[in-house]
Amino acid sequence: MRRVFAWLRALLQPSLTRRLLLAQMVLLALLWLVSAALIIFEGVNEHSMLKENGVFDAVLTVAQNMDDRPERRAVALAAIDRAISEDSGAEDSRIVPAIVLTRAGQEIYRSPTAPRGVRNTRLDVVEAVVVDGVRWRARTRQSPDGTISMMFIAPGDWMNVALTVNSRGFYLMPILVSIPFLILPAWLSIRLALRPWNKVAQEVASRGPQDLAPLTFRPRHRELRAMVDSIDALMRRVDEASRRERAFIADAAHELRTPLAALRINVEALRTHADDPGQRQLLAGIVSASARAARLVGQLLNLMRSEATGGDATRDEMAALELDELLQERMAALSCLADAGGVDLDLAAAQAVRIRGRREGLTSLLDNLLDNAIKYSPAGATVAVRLTAEQGMARLTVADAGPGIPAAWRERVFDRFFRAPDQAHSGSGLGLAIAHAVVAQHGGSIALGDAEDGGLLVTVSLPLA
Repeated sequence: MRRVFAWLRALLQPSLTRRLLLAQMVLLALLWLVSAALIIFEGVNEHSMLKENGVFDAVLTVAQNMDDRPERRAVALAAIDRAISEDSGAEDSRIVPAIVLTRAGQEIYRSPTAPRGVRNTRLDVVEAVVVDGVRWRARTRQSPDGTISMMFIAPGDWMNVALTVNSRGFYLMPILVSIPFLILPAWLSIRLALRPWNKVAQEVASRGPQDLAPLTFRPRHRELRAMVDSIDALMRRVDEASRRERAFIADAAHELRTPLAALRINVEALRTHADDPGQRQLLAGIVSASARAARLVGQLLNLMRSEATGGDATRDEMAALELDELLQERMAALSCLADAGGVDLDLAAAQAVRIRGRREGLTSLLDNLLDNAIKYSPAGATVAVRLTAEQGMARLTVADAGPGIPAAWRERVFDRFFRAPDQAHSGSGLGLAIAHAVVAQHGGSIALGDAEDGGLLVTVSLPLA
């Protein structure tokens, strides 16, 4: 049942293919309607057979050349009369065309279905004649020597319309019959025509958020090329704006590092000479604030580096490295921080887990994950770090014993400067944003979950070299 509902939703969803297919079917239907309207208009106004001079010429020639043989003439004219009736396609005798031939005012042949009382007042002109309330159309022509006259009679009004449709139906039936059978070929032709469009859509969908290079697929079609050029122009503008933003933040952060370092040095020097405990406490607060500001500046620089390296340039800078060795190195570097907080670090790593990546970016990734786990874990807790290689991917998990992150905020915490509510520790909200940027740069994924001890479990997957 779900598949049926899914199919119905997909069918009701607006589709360019269905729109083009419907436009073709509507065009064919309109063509059929216009053809039918023209035939009906012709039947209402004038029967087509009355305007065909060939019929008159053939009948008059036979009648004139066989004037001396009346019996054979009657047989020949009856054969021509039957041919005219069959050509009209009418089965009802009331709407069958008829002929009447006269010589010197005397009838020499009359169709069995010819009505009585129909007369033309003018030669070679189609006239409407009403006999016993029935409307007829008639046209009379004479032989070249003027001795024999032929009157061609056809029904008028609705009978003439039916006769015209019967005689011209071969124009309408192929179009009407072919409409259902043209749906599949039309659909296939539209699908084939939209293949370049689909290629552009697939390439755009395969791009990452940092890959703003021009599209590699260059269509030859004028309409699609204009759209691709517009997409490339938009990507260039977005890339330029992003570069300006990153450059501004990186320059501002870089310029702030020196005054912050000088501020901290001067305040620490001033604190050593301060005698008042209250002054020393205030100066210690300034040192702590400057340290947090310096950390924020450093994280901003790391974030800008992580987001600035993308696309072909990133792939060129990546090199094979042992992730297990880098992990041991960073855990050793942060062991002092763990000891200060009374937190134990537990590592279980497979050997020779080799990936391709940027050492600087991966170092920033590991430092942020480990620093967060240590900071939010209470004294006496253990931060469990696991590294395995399976199914072509390196799996890194970091589990702490902290308060964790509610499921409602686990997607938002990857945004810059966002911090989940009710956090006990101060922070800038950039650590997980940096981790997410580095993982995306290396073609991996990062997910948050619940650790066994109730803390946060961070799982990182990176492709093996």
